[in-house]
Amino acid sequence: MSTDRRIVLFDLFGVIALRQRPDALAKMAARCHAPADAFAEAYWACRPPYDTAQQSAPEYWTAVLRRLSLPADADTIEELRLADIDSWSRVDDRMAAYVQSLRDVTEVALLSNIPSDHADVFLAAQPWLRNLDHIALSGKINAAKPDPVAFHHCVVAMQAAPADFLFVDDREENVRAAHAIGMHGHLFTRLDELTPVIDTWLQAGTA
Repeated sequence: MSTDRRIVLFDLFGVIALRQRPDALAKMAARCHAPADAFAEAYWACRPPYDTAQQSAPEYWTAVLRRLSLPADADTIEELRLADIDSWSRVDDRMAAYVQSLRDVTEVALLSNIPSDHADVFLAAQPWLRNLDHIALSGKINAAKPDPVAFHHCVVAMQAAPADFLFVDDREENVRAAHAIGMHGHLFTRLDELTPVIDTWLQAGTA
């Protein structure tokens, strides 16, 4: 069931923002004198509780370092935390401009997996995001994609129906999860391929 609204729900990293800097994990591993592959494995394996605010940044980095059998002193943890935040800080300016322009013609929202402390820094650097109709950040809503809870949060928060949403993400598993709860979904690759998809979807809502 739809309320005949058109809400474009964007992922952040890999769509509006760029993915993590390619050399970031290797640099963090070098800071710890850890093998790059082992560091990357620990970084991602420990990530889910941090993304959903079940762990603080110090707790997350302590878990990573302990997994590598390394000491978890406060200075190292803070250096890693700041390097991590910086590694996810880049925005695709063309996508940012496009997303802002869409607000002239439809509702626009954001659903991103991002730890709470990362979210605070990112929003301070990109204050225009707060002008969107809704922003749902995993570290603030305690749920991360592809968990259906994350998508349902957006539905409830916007007082909409799942079918009112077109969800745009660069990860297929997240698009599948959106489809599973009744949203429309699009797998993002590049802006010039996305714009006609959104145009068609918006026009269908006025037919």
